[in-house]
Amino acid sequence: MSGSNHHKQEQNIGHLTRNTIALILAGGRGSRLVNMTDWRAKPAVPFGGKFRIIDFPLSNCVNSGIRKIGILTQYKADSLIRHIQQGWGFLRGEFGEYVDLMPAQQRHGEDSWYKGTADAIYQNIDILRTRKPKHILILAGDHIYKMDYGAMLADHIEKNADLTIGCLEVSLEEATAFGVMDVDTNRRVKAFVEKPEHPPVMPGRTDTALASMGIYIFNADFLFEQLQKDADTVGSSNDFGKDIIPSVIDKYIVNAYPFLDLQSGEQSYWRDVGTIDAYWSANMELIGVNPGMNLYDNTWPIWTHQEQTPPAKFVFDDDDRRGLAVDSMISGGCVISGSQVKHSLLFSNVRVNSYSSVQDSILLPQVNVGRHCSITKAIIEKGCDIPEGTIIGEDKVEDARRFHVSQGGVVLVTPDMLGQKLHYVR
Repeated sequence: MSGSNHHKQEQNIGHLTRNTIALILAGGRGSRLVNMTDWRAKPAVPFGGKFRIIDFPLSNCVNSGIRKIGILTQYKADSLIRHIQQGWGFLRGEFGEYVDLMPAQQRHGEDSWYKGTADAIYQNIDILRTRKPKHILILAGDHIYKMDYGAMLADHIEKNADLTIGCLEVSLEEATAFGVMDVDTNRRVKAFVEKPEHPPVMPGRTDTALASMGIYIFNADFLFEQLQKDADTVGSSNDFGKDIIPSVIDKYIVNAYPFLDLQSGEQSYWRDVGTIDAYWSANMELIGVNPGMNLYDNTWPIWTHQEQTPPAKFVFDDDDRRGLAVDSMISGGCVISGSQVKHSLLFSNVRVNSYSSVQDSILLPQVNVGRHCSITKAIIEKGCDIPEGTIIGEDKVEDARRFHVSQGGVVLVTPDMLGQKLHYVR
């Protein structure tokens, strides 16, 4: 591509992103994360040492040039709201940029909690109409990935689509847990099936299916029309995957957009961290030498609110009392005092006291580990004060008496489980 054509393409994508509103669905509890969502919505769960899960789709929007963003909140949204207010106030209203919080607020009757993904958008349809977008990008607020939505918008326009669905290439076995697209050779969607027992395969493949990422680009007027139609349909569950998408496939142009690395053509990194085991694994991946998710990429930064903390500190250098960490990520404000941390991820302001060891574990902010403790393959929730001499992760039967042990053997410890009633955990 010549330099002038490349510049024109960038201008066109810039025009598209400026006229797009992104809506992030962030109202769900995420019950498969069990006690981690007792006091916060899933998108507000900490991830990666200093971030929240919602920082990833938000950063994707900003890095893609989409700076008109609405966040639809519902379940226990206090910590999510405060995080957005503290960390995402840098967009400039003078330039038409914003991150707006859009809670369920009885705009369509007194019984107006968001009933489904489509209903959440429908309840804000009057607000969206006044802002006159050309396109609306709908995102889930609970997945970890880096994606240029501008490229997907350009594909949406080039294909003259009414709706474009972001898709992952997954194995047929994995596909049974997703909404799956049956597409032709031009990526036109012929059918959409939720969690099929026998998933349709991609054209030219025998072992791969296209699964929905829960990312949708709609032409705005088309979306408003379909939302109203769905709201008027008796018995609808008001959900995009179950109701709206199947209803428009035959009459309109619905395309799949595979989420692939633009250089290698391989499936790009994407993680649903919706279970304790998946959450633990995705955090552990970050510690690796060459993780699939590169947090050190200056061309695509992940933005967040970060409190001001001193540098991490490692103290004492005696043979039996040495402060050290290896194969680990240690955040600001941490003190590793005469203890050992191996293959673990510590969020801010964690203290691990003398003669203790932490291995294969995630310690969320403000955890204090007492002396002579041993913690292995665990998630320690925010604010936990681990008593001196505590052993976690060595005897799963004993762990299960006090804590939550996942199917994969990860031990989740919360303040409540320790008898520490810290109902402000965020």
